[in-house]
Amino acid sequence: MAELRHLVVVLGDQLDLDASGFDGFDAATDAVWMAEVAEESTHVWSSQPRTALFLAAMRHFALALQAAGRPLHYTRLEDAGNAGSLAAQLAADIARLRPAGLVMTAPGDWRVLQAIKAVAAAAGLPLDIREDRHFFVTVREFAAHAKGRKSLRMEYFYREQRQRHGVLMQDGQPEGGQWNFDADNREAFGSAGPGLLPPRAGFEPDVVTRDVIALVQRRFASHPGRLDTFAWPVTREQALQSLQDFITHRLPLFGRYQDAMWPGDPWLYHSHLSAALNLKLLNPREVVAAAEAAWRAGHAPLASVEGFIRQILGWREYVRGIYWTRMPAYADGNALDAHEDLPAWYWTGATDMACLRDALAQTLAHGYANHIQRLMVTGLFALMLGVQPQQVHAWYLAVYVDAVEWVELPNTLGMSQYADGGLMGSKPYVATGKYIQRMSPHCQGCRYDPAQRTGDRACPFTTLYWDFLMRHEQALARNPRMALQVKNVARLSDADRQAVLERAGAIRRGEVGHG
Repeated sequence: MAELRHLVVVLGDQLDLDASGFDGFDAATDAVWMAEVAEESTHVWSSQPRTALFLAAMRHFALALQAAGRPLHYTRLEDAGNAGSLAAQLAADIARLRPAGLVMTAPGDWRVLQAIKAVAAAAGLPLDIREDRHFFVTVREFAAHAKGRKSLRMEYFYREQRQRHGVLMQDGQPEGGQWNFDADNREAFGSAGPGLLPPRAGFEPDVVTRDVIALVQRRFASHPGRLDTFAWPVTREQALQSLQDFITHRLPLFGRYQDAMWPGDPWLYHSHLSAALNLKLLNPREVVAAAEAAWRAGHAPLASVEGFIRQILGWREYVRGIYWTRMPAYADGNALDAHEDLPAWYWTGATDMACLRDALAQTLAHGYANHIQRLMVTGLFALMLGVQPQQVHAWYLAVYVDAVEWVELPNTLGMSQYADGGLMGSKPYVATGKYIQRMSPHCQGCRYDPAQRTGDRACPFTTLYWDFLMRHEQALARNPRMALQVKNVARLSDADRQAVLERAGAIRRGEVGHG
């Protein structure tokens, strides 16, 4: 057997034949290493849809590697002798294959990076970690942007990237004369609802995916979620079809309804592309280019296209920069000193709050919820309840198919839970149940009234909103964006305050809101 020059390590979210780890690959002297291990589904209680998506996409990528003529050492979850963790499996395979060195594209997860570095050091092997080309901005470039700033606002970062990459720009100025079209977006559906929606770009599981589904149902039977509706793209070809479907059928109305919710309809006008992007089945450059081309061809309005591109070129790049310039300390943030446990019904959906019941049922069925359901329903409730942010983070990482830590952790701890004390967001995103009533019809069929903060019919969101402001009144008074809300708290009588505290206590004890 010829000496193995490089063992190219490929992780489950690096499924790109053109990744930097393959630069200079020589099939005569190099080989690819991949492994399915139980630890990646158990370090958090990974839902069945999330685990199935990763495994199905990995197995299809293994077939693509073989078709490309790249030697592959692949360990399946059910293989005899599977070591159970990436580190242990890699160490065992290094001892067996005896490569001269390891090569990989930079991981997206701090925990995995440290584990692989430790394995390479223990084996005395050089580890060549290469830049991940699936981003517009390198970590070093983001660090230069962040240097000396006390707070990091996405809007300024996003404008820099628009200028740097020439996206939606004309003669150095933003197309349409403004950077942000939020004022033209974010409408709710009318009382008649969203009307006839385009069907979801779903994919019938093939034999490979069906085998994975059966394996996950058998091996992780106690894990949350269902697989009877699994239809996510698991190949590069399917991901490209999903992108084209979004551009054709959903992008024109994406901006207008990006914050809207409708009971029982999870897909609406959202792209459903984040999982494919995060698995590297799609490149963000081709996604942004396709959206911009749709506007230039007159297929989609500028407001929708700008709103969508901001999520990719702005927000996605920004949260990755936050993650890699602030870890590992960032993961321990708890600026609001929150210590409640996450309600057990987050794992089952057994709550009588209509908006939460719908969002949780959808999450468990599909491993998916749109950004408003995450930020302003599941996240908002946890924030105002005072749940320990690390528990909220573990839940989001476990249940969503697009959840990889570099993107999920800053979104959860920073944007949703304000656990970083304002590094990412200029204020906590808190609201009464009236916000949910404005953006959806959930409240019409709910036993709770969003207009009431106390009493048996008081909406738990509304009660907890006032309780949150009271608990953090002094700290929030120093935040200019919270001044008006804090002034409203000051108008409450002692009797009102006591009634809010008592109702909030009942919610925390599980006497209100459970199914």
